[in-house]
Amino acid sequence: MNTDRIGALAPLTAPGWVEAGRHLLAGLELAAADMPFELLVRDTAADPARAAAAVDELAQLGVAAIVGEYHSVVARAVAARAEALELPFLCSSAVLDALTDEPSDHVARIAPAQSHGWRIHADFLRRAGHTRVAVAAQPSAYWAAGTRILRSHLDVVELSLDGLCDDLAASRATAVLLLVGTPEPAQSLIRAVREDPRLAGMLIGAPAGQPEFASWATPLGAGIPFLRYLPESLSPLGTRVEAALRDRLGEEPSFVAFEGYDTILALAEVLRGVSWADVDIEGTRGRVTFSCPPGSVVWQWAWAPVQVVDRDPAAPERFRTLG
Repeated sequence: MNTDRIGALAPLTAPGWVEAGRHLLAGLELAAADMPFELLVRDTAADPARAAAAVDELAQLGVAAIVGEYHSVVARAVAARAEALELPFLCSSAVLDALTDEPSDHVARIAPAQSHGWRIHADFLRRAGHTRVAVAAQPSAYWAAGTRILRSHLDVVELSLDGLCDDLAASRATAVLLLVGTPEPAQSLIRAVREDPRLAGMLIGAPAGQPEFASWATPLGAGIPFLRYLPESLSPLGTRVEAALRDRLGEEPSFVAFEGYDTILALAEVLRGVSWADVDIEGTRGRVTFSCPPGSVVWQWAWAPVQVVDRDPAAPERFRTLG
């Protein structure tokens, strides 16, 4: 095992969310260069089997740990292989609560658990008067878990993507949450809802954070509340990293890029022999420590900062903090 060599996983080609993968990798690479670590990067393309095979390959190459990944179903496959190989895996950006089936001493996560973040989104909707909401979801363990979380806090009606506007008009819901991939079918569904006169005033939400990335800085992507894992203001470290990430990406860095950077900072402690329970570092978004909060089966940063934001309809390149 080479303690200076780390395996990094991210969705860098379709059908993975390539924009998220690019930002995640930028954060990982920037922090690795600062340490320094050698990163062996593998593209998961949102494919669990491909990701599991990459873990096996990286283990054979002698990496000390695995980092990264954005898609929850992929991260589950990575966590299972890492646990079987007793190889540390610090998950950067996947939020599905059930990252592993059994308690693990080898798997930890920087991103907040889905039940934590989505409860905050549900609380925001309820405070804004949206107690009956519609959910339009594609088939996925991640979307199904999100729907269950929302249902425990709100009156939820589940609608099919086919004929969404007709069903939505009859649903008595005042908001519709799109639990779907990006850019499609998300953008087509948004356009259809906004162009339907029966749905004037209907709030569109996207708790998974689709509008976070620069490609959504358009009128179509504005006014859609979503979850963003950033504090109200960055620390001096966060401000320095933000500038470096902007140079590297050529655009405003997303919260996913900061998750990547914080992943390497925390993992560096573990590779120096510090246990997950004893990690305590200043990250780009606050102090990072790990625990096993109720319901968690992995070591978890509890919790990264969570905001509900949207893009300002008057200037879609700007974010507004809503809650």
